[in-house]
Amino acid sequence: MDNESIARRFYQLATLMEIRGDDPFRLRSYRNAGEAIETWPTPLRDIARKEGVAGLQTIPGVGKAIAGKIVEILDRGTFDVWERITAETPATVLDLLEIPGIGPKTAATLHRKFKVSSLPDLRKFVAGGGLELVDGIGPKTAERIKESLQT
Repeated sequence: MDNESIARRFYQLATLMEIRGDDPFRLRSYRNAGEAIETWPTPLRDIARKEGVAGLQTIPGVGKAIAGKIVEILDRGTFDVWERITAETPATVLDLLEIPGIGPKTAATLHRKFKVSSLPDLRKFVAGGGLELVDGIGPKTAERIKESLQT
């Protein structure tokens, strides 16, 4: 896995945590690590191979815990926290954020309150008139969501 892929996984984890309502400080640490990793000039695989966890910790925003997760990603292609969180909140919830008018708060409401966890779920929910039940979605936003789902 390259640096960009590792960074993307940390961004996705932070967004899932935001949707779940998890600790904002933890999700910020994953985003900060993602930003540093994404632009880091040396491949993390090389750093991990030569210097281990200690070498990864020289990257700004990467502490011992995140460095351990990077090693897990490099070894297994995934890491325990990702597996646990996606078992509870499917990664397909992230697809909802691709729809104009749906941000993390709306995605969280859709998932928690209405059990919408994928684009097919959202299509069924919208077809059944569910958008009218969601606080914070006005007529214009509802129309934008409907139009986006039709394309």
